[in-house]
Amino acid sequence: MKLISRICWLFVGGLFIFSGLIKINDPVGTAIKLEEYFEVFSTDFSPAFLTLIPYALYFSIFLSALEIILGVALLVRWRLRQVLVSLLALMVFFTFLTFYSAYFNKVTDCGCFGDAIKLTPWQSFTKDIVLLVMIVILLLTQQYLVKKSGKSTVAGMAVALATLVSFGLGIYAYRHEPFVDFRAYKVGNNIPTLMKPSAQLKYKYIMEKNGQQEEFTDYPKDTTFKFVKMVPLNPEAGPKITDFSVWNNEGDFTQQIFAGNKLLIIVQDIRKTDADAFVAINKLVGDVEKLADPKVEPIVLTASSSQDFDVFRHDVNLAAPYYFGDGTVLKTMTRSNPGIMLLKDGQVIGKWHYNDTPSAGTVKELL
Repeated sequence: MKLISRICWLFVGGLFIFSGLIKINDPVGTAIKLEEYFEVFSTDFSPAFLTLIPYALYFSIFLSALEIILGVALLVRWRLRQVLVSLLALMVFFTFLTFYSAYFNKVTDCGCFGDAIKLTPWQSFTKDIVLLVMIVILLLTQQYLVKKSGKSTVAGMAVALATLVSFGLGIYAYRHEPFVDFRAYKVGNNIPTLMKPSAQLKYKYIMEKNGQQEEFTDYPKDTTFKFVKMVPLNPEAGPKITDFSVWNNEGDFTQQIFAGNKLLIIVQDIRKTDADAFVAINKLVGDVEKLADPKVEPIVLTASSSQDFDVFRHDVNLAAPYYFGDGTVLKTMTRSNPGIMLLKDGQVIGKWHYNDTPSAGTVKELL
């Protein structure tokens, strides 16, 4: 039993630290996921959940840091019983969320490991059940993990350091882009390439006849079969980007975005953007327009309405043509609002938070 206890101790502590680090690497992405839960709960339980949406970022950083802190506290065995009870309470909460998402098909991605590891709702629920069982085992066998006397001070210092580092990482990641980018729009990726399958997609057909379902790799010629659904056999070969599109009132301009050098100024929502950031961005836009070799075209992408954006861009003196994109896609492209992305023939070669607005010289060097 002592060996089982030690295995659970290392696994639970390590997984909580890993999960917390993944989330705190991208606190804005975690906040977006929390907002999705709040919106679902406001419909299913109470409109009061909508009042939590403005605080989603604070919850994001706090919960992510809490996972890291509790994971470290468990591994150094600091105040073991209190930590295990806290972990149990947290896992009961997470298990409820993942079960609710899976059973009622409400939130199709829990965001347990951010964009790094995608789990289906039922996979997330299974993972939480396993962790819940392990934490119960640890509660029942904690006598095997009791620290020797005289080491509690060192353990406390480790937890304090983990607390400072966790919140520091969260705040820094919020004010800049994520330390490690797991999204499809990360630097180095080619957007048009990721919009195509990496291999020929194959499917199986689920058909029904006389109340019985059968599977076929080729669509059956027997017309007495009733089509149920089509399931991909190699979903990993499918496009990694399926919803990128750019347009204006004259039509679709997606392919034009992939031609040549484009400096994208991404303004997700003018109501939530930082107007002061456009002082540096406007200077960048003006400077890159003067570049002759290489030639760079500044373009603005926004999810706001044309009427609202026309007023806004005049208020901040943003002198660049603008196009529209899906709000969710723009949030995926950059967590910053506004954000900056540099494309060369559709390949992402630079991405910046508005706090790190580059110079025209930096843009030229990357091209």
